[in-house]
Amino acid sequence: MKDARWFVDQLLDLQPANKNLGQHFLIDDSILHHIVSGGELDASDHVLEIGPGPGTLTSKLLEQGCKITAIEIDEGACEHLTSVFHQQVESGQLELVQADILDYELPPSITKVIANIPYQISSPLIEKLTKYHLSNSRQLQSMVLLVQNEFAERLEMKTTDTVGSLGLVVSLDFRIEMLDKVAPDAFIPHPKVHSRVVKFSSDEQHIPCDRKLLVMIIRHCFEQRRKKLKSLLKVPPKRLSRVQGWYHQRWKDAFESLREDPILESRPEEIDLQAWFQIVSTMEQHAS
Repeated sequence: MKDARWFVDQLLDLQPANKNLGQHFLIDDSILHHIVSGGELDASDHVLEIGPGPGTLTSKLLEQGCKITAIEIDEGACEHLTSVFHQQVESGQLELVQADILDYELPPSITKVIANIPYQISSPLIEKLTKYHLSNSRQLQSMVLLVQNEFAERLEMKTTDTVGSLGLVVSLDFRIEMLDKVAPDAFIPHPKVHSRVVKFSSDEQHIPCDRKLLVMIIRHCFEQRRKKLKSLLKVPPKRLSRVQGWYHQRWKDAFESLREDPILESRPEEIDLQAWFQIVSTMEQHAS
């Protein structure tokens, strides 16, 4: 059985790692094993892998017997993967696509996502995967992603300074579990930061208000997180008209309904998700 270092060496013999693509190849087989085991895969799963690079994670996913769609932007890496996994490509177990994941329309049958993702696209990628999940009847059972540790902390929101729109919006649809912390020397080339394996398990929240308006308000307020809500909510979000039925006068009326609420003395990071639900519900009720 070929280890992770073999796959990385094969690719590096063909071309150097591309810094512009954020290529840092994981060579720790124990971490790769934990990533795959975290996905709890079986043969019925259709797994999306993003940025397979040398194929270290791909090889372990294939061992689970599941269908894999792997999206890789780098032409050289695609050629390498096609050569190394030619049997699995020919059998249809592995579908290899050369594309930018942010532009690619995902197939409708993905059940799980397992990937060592490029850190510079973490936020837009999570947003894309969440939209996919919502538009496909919440069929994503879980995602196991290797991300920058600082990004993982923003998802977990254990401390006030890590509470933000990212973690709050993700928590509408997924329960977050922190798995292995990964040191820079587990990669070639070494990144400058520590990494973390994070598991996202589908966990739908009951949202008692307009979801689109809720997300817009949360993001609007965290753009200036040091201000109090009374200042932040006085000004409507820039794209308010994109939410059906909302316009500036309605926002003004809605804000008036909150003016005496003591919660307006709080800053965005000081309130929990239930409080955000209450704010938006109150605004909807008094402005309708």
